[in-house]
Amino acid sequence: MRVLFLLLPLLLSGLAVAAAPSDRPPELKPVPDGPPGPDDAPPVTIKPGSQGRVVEYRANGRLYMLKVIPRVGKPYYLIDPSGEGKFVRQDTLTRDVQPPMWVIKEW
Repeated sequence: MRVLFLLLPLLLSGLAVAAAPSDRPPELKPVPDGPPGPDDAPPVTIKPGSQGRVVEYRANGRLYMLKVIPRVGKPYYLIDPSGEGKFVRQDTLTRDVQPPMWVIKEW
């Protein structure tokens, strides 16, 4: 009796998988492949200055990220996380936790 209760769901699931799909939409079109077009990338504006460059990234006309590339030093990012125009500085785009490693005292 237990074997029957175990085999019955197994057989019914096999029939459900083997059945031909009948609720398929009639006019399916393949997804076009190929290289991304010019509309796929976010609009980027590069503004050179005397102290370096600023790269602006926009989405839907809204400025959401700045990449500041100074002539001397490491580049850093200013990111607007909430869309309110308040930018937060990040040294990289990764979300890794980086604990501070300052030397407090040496002997």
